[in-house]
Amino acid sequence: MNSLETNLIPIVKGFFHKQSGTVSYVVIDSTTNLCAILDTVLDFDYSTGTIYFEHADSVINFINENKLDVEWLIETHVHADHLSAAPYIQKKLGGKLCISKEIIKVQKLFGKIYNAGTEFELDGSQFDKLLSDNDEYKLGNILSKTIATPGHTPACMAHLIGDAVFVGDTLFMPDGGTARADFPGGSAEQLYKSIQRILTLPDKTRLFVCHDYMPNQRDPAWETTVLDQKKNNIHIGNNVSEQNFVKLRTERDKTLPAPELMIPSIQVNMRAGNLPPEEDNGTSYIKVPIKHKQLK
Repeated sequence: MNSLETNLIPIVKGFFHKQSGTVSYVVIDSTTNLCAILDTVLDFDYSTGTIYFEHADSVINFINENKLDVEWLIETHVHADHLSAAPYIQKKLGGKLCISKEIIKVQKLFGKIYNAGTEFELDGSQFDKLLSDNDEYKLGNILSKTIATPGHTPACMAHLIGDAVFVGDTLFMPDGGTARADFPGGSAEQLYKSIQRILTLPDKTRLFVCHDYMPNQRDPAWETTVLDQKKNNIHIGNNVSEQNFVKLRTERDKTLPAPELMIPSIQVNMRAGNLPPEEDNGTSYIKVPIKHKQLK
């Protein structure tokens, strides 16, 4: 086939990372054996500062064993709970690394918070392609489209690939609800509007989430449908009003601790998965902002 097809159904393979509750995806056009990889994970031992590649290698092995060619490496947003393995995988398999053009807002915000230095460009140039809302692209012969979904972060973007939408952290499985909206640049009001955009897709649209935290100790799950979300999502289902959603989301966010890997994750992921520049001794360092609080 040479023409772009709108009725092709991609093959989706999920890879669950238990430590962070993240699901990475390989999305395949079987007519060309081209694939996209979404939301990769680098294993990281925070206590020792050690990086290793078990999860990323499982993705690489799957691609090699199935003789696939990587066309895209996609980040749905700047993750705050794990380090991206995109540069590691790209070096081995190729592919273009892309993210929402709103990454620039995130870089400006967190570049200042973490005092990233003058060498850190605040223009998204660390990525191969910056995407806008409603951009169309192709995965092999499969028509694909972007859906801007700000709220969790300014740069959140869902990807509709054939009949499957990859929603990042905007939605979880129905029994998990929705993403938090209290990070810098987040907004519960925006999150509600973003979710409504996703829920206007056809009911049978397959929906793949970026995280699963296994409520009630069930097994990991990551595939649902638009209809299932509309009926059963504990935060947004049954036509919950924006006012009630914002109240629920805001109250819940106040009880949530910061993600364990937030500090290293943001500093790495805003650099497209690259570590901060090595210092004179050949070692990269993560900065930890220190807040001083007076004792009462």
